[in-house]
Formats: sequence, C-alpha cells, structure tokens
Amino acid sequence: MTPTAGLAEMKKVTLDEIMGLERYEQARDACRQRIIGLKKHRRVSVGDQVTFVFENHDTMWFQIQEMLRAERLSDLDRVREEIEVYNALVPDPGELSATMLIEITEETQIRERLVRLIGIDQAVTMNVGNGVLVRAEFEEGRSKEDKLSAVQYVRFRFNDAARRAFLDRSQPVRLIIDHPNYRHQAVLDGPLRDSLAQDLEAA
Repeated sequence: MTPTAGLAEMKKVTLDEIMGLERYEQARDACRQRIIGLKKHRRVSVGDQVTFVFENHDTMWFQIQEMLRAERLSDLDRVREEIEVYNALVPDPGELSATMLIEITEETQIRERLVRLIGIDQAVTMNVGNGVLVRAEFEEGRSKEDKLSAVQYVRFRFNDAARRAFLDRSQPVRLIIDHPNYRHQAVLDGPLRDSLAQDLEAA
C-alpha cells in the first residue's frame, strides 16, 4: 500500500472561488477575521525565533486574494498563475504543509543570525508516537551555502504508520529543530493537533 492509498485529497483553490477586487474589498475585514481565527489554531512556535504556520485550502485562498489585491491583478491568466503557485502549498493526501518563519526583530542582526541557521532545512523533524520520525522537506532554492531566506515552505509526508500515530490522540507528537545553533522542540496538542488531524483526514 502506498502512503496515501485510500486518502481523500484536500480541495485545491479554484478560479470560481476567487472574488473580484471590488467584491473582495467589501468582504475583506470579515475574511481577515475568519483567517486570523483559523490560523490561531494552526500556528506553533519552536523556540523563540522560529514559527510554523500550517497551511490548508482556506489559508491559501486568503493568500491569493491578498496577493491579487496588493498587485491589483484582474487579468484571468495572471489570476490562474497565482492560483497555481499557491495551490502548490496546499497539502496533498497524507501530508501537512507549513510556512516556516524565522523571526528576528533586531534589524541589524538579521543577516548574521540567518547565516548561523544555514542548514536548518536538514534539521527539522516531526516525532510522532513511539519514535516514528517524519522529516521535513523544504522547498528548494530558499537555502544556499551562504544565504538563507527567513521564509521557508515545508512539507511533511506521512506514511501509514505515522499517519495512524498522529490520529491516535494517546500518542505524543513533537516538532523538533535539531540544529547546532538552534535546538528546540514544541508539543503539538489541543486545538492545533485537532486542526492538523483534519488535514490528514481531508475530504
């Protein structure tokens, strides 16, 4: 059996869901409040410098709408391009997908601290249940030998054993960063884990 056999796919964003600029402007405040509430249960800090925001259909729909608003895009071909780009961040069956943010508040220290975290794309795992490890897969091109982006896109691909353990609430789940210059972990539980479990059971 393949890791995703029998799993339903999370809905991707479609063109007919996208609001025109004027309509979105009228609905934007309500949309923002809804997404803020949603992300409250999809955000986890691992240490004091790294935050993961787990993405799904709704968070990507909002990102698309915000991008179209910022760029004042209404051309259908350009809109389709944006949809395609952001749909790549919607998790596939048996996956969790996240934006990883390296948050450094001291502007003069940004470059120095980012350089110290080079290699972090090889240092993130999710420990599920009794020692089942799910290694984070980072989008290519955002980490180089001498440069690291503060925004990273991460995917966790679950096999059957890891998925079953994640959905078993008696099993602990920890998100771990084990980098020489940054060793921290966070427990995934409560509403956060409930929300992520829905991703793994997405219909």
